Amino acid sequence: MKVDLSQWHPVASSSDLPLRHVYQGQLWGHELAIWRADDGHVNVWENRCLHRGVRLSIGLNEGSELRCLYHGWRYANRTAGCTYIPAHPADAPARTVCNNAYQCIEKYGLVWSVVAPERSFETPVTLTDTVPLTLRAIQINAPSDLVQKFATDYPYGMVTHKSDTSMTLQSGVSELQLFFQPVDSGKTIIRGLLIPQPIDPIVALRHHNAMMTALRDKIELAVSGLAPPRAIEVEFKPVAKDLAQMPNINTAGPKVELRAKVARKWLTAQQVMAFRLEAFSEQFPTFQPGAHIDVSLPNGMLRQYSLTNGPGQTDHYTIGVKRDVASRGGSICLHDDVQEGDVIAISAPHNNFPLRRDAVKTILISGGIGITPLLSMAQALKAQELPFELHIFVQTKADLAFPEILQDLDALTKIYMGLSPRATRNVISGVLANYVAAQHVYICGPGVMLEAAREAAKKCGWPDEAVHFEYFKNSKEIDDKTTFEIALSRSALTLQVPAGKTILQILRENGIEVPSSCEQGACGTCLMTVIGGEPDHQDVYLSTKEKASNQKIITCVSRSKSNQLVLDI
Repeated sequence: MKVDLSQWHPVASSSDLPLRHVYQGQLWGHELAIWRADDGHVNVWENRCLHRGVRLSIGLNEGSELRCLYHGWRYANRTAGCTYIPAHPADAPARTVCNNAYQCIEKYGLVWSVVAPERSFETPVTLTDTVPLTLRAIQINAPSDLVQKFATDYPYGMVTHKSDTSMTLQSGVSELQLFFQPVDSGKTIIRGLLIPQPIDPIVALRHHNAMMTALRDKIELAVSGLAPPRAIEVEFKPVAKDLAQMPNINTAGPKVELRAKVARKWLTAQQVMAFRLEAFSEQFPTFQPGAHIDVSLPNGMLRQYSLTNGPGQTDHYTIGVKRDVASRGGSICLHDDVQEGDVIAISAPHNNFPLRRDAVKTILISGGIGITPLLSMAQALKAQELPFELHIFVQTKADLAFPEILQDLDALTKIYMGLSPRATRNVISGVLANYVAAQHVYICGPGVMLEAAREAAKKCGWPDEAVHFEYFKNSKEIDDKTTFEIALSRSALTLQVPAGKTILQILRENGIEVPSSCEQGACGTCLMTVIGGEPDHQDVYLSTKEKASNQKIITCVSRSKSNQLVLDI
């Protein structure tokens, strides 16, 4: 039998995809997990989890993500990218951890897909501008070419068209389209469309079901004495073992490799402009709650903004930007110069503020525009029905950004307005009182509020590893007057870091690729392991405990108190 992987075939009926169901299909030996997300998008994926190969068709369709039932790996609607690995709850999976997604299109009551597309989907001419009746699919234990040969005798009308994938039979003004889905070398599914819709669809469905069943029995009887054909061998590509725990980072400094159209720009709160960025290709890369993107601005600046998207929303990214007259010009450029319809360059998402989903309860605390990453977290927690609280501190109601999202989170949200710094500190202390093991808190907002919240958490007995925070920026004054040397243990290099230059700069000047994003000591992307020496920590990313251990350093701002630092690179 000729195997043509470039041909489009129907692999399911629209009726096979009810709410929150996963349908198991197959095409040319390739097992498929087919599911419809709550936003209506149909996904056709390779039917196995990347971890242990368990079929995703027995997983859970949670509306925006598909969850494997074995070890709980989650995959995003549209992109098939892994969003969460329970064995590594504190890490964001690498973007390279992504299932194999097949091209698909839903038309005329059928879902069509292809294994190795060389051409785009072409609508059969007779199906244009029509609403056919979808017949019940019939599986036949026989090769596709043999099924097509017998199908010419189907008792309906005259064969007016025949191809490798379909057949048309005409009976008066009515037409029957038969499509042949090669499940494997010895199995075929016939899917039929009746044009136009008959007056009594139930009678037509029963009639053709009886005729299809008779055809199946006839074909299977004819092949009963033949040796079964050899099954089609399908090659699987396992995910690299180390990818599961790698952070989602760039490999050579800030990159803005994606192009996005500003589809919508609107004032979401006082002095806060929201931007909906849409992809020119079908989808943006997968993100996880807490992720941010780098945005290249028309004035030449590069700035980082958190994504507010809920789970599975990869057809667009949404960011919120607060106008800051004291800034160096990034927010002002976005507010004044970037307009709807503009094309801007952005990076794929980075995540140095990942959300754990194994907490007995999650507390989210935001101040001002710090709400943005926490909105993404709250939507993910709500979608999974995980317990959480969202506490928002603003000066006035006009300062509440993204009210349309907050409305959906209303029952789980507490808003505090116009509080003094002392009152804010007291409320946060109350929220964090009575720590229970396995709770986690996430804090994002102005530096003063973050310091107060971290201090309150410490006094209330929260362990360092349960307190997660993200600063807008590093407002500390950086002292770059010292000179020292860095010894690179795996590169067998010793380099001098002079006054006025950072470790990050010296590494790049010597041809060593280092990931980075904000380059001001706030995001943690350029984090490195310290083997020897005493770092001079000048960042706002590491926790107090992490700084005291002297095992990590943020290379874009921090320096050395000792004459030499030994780095694990």
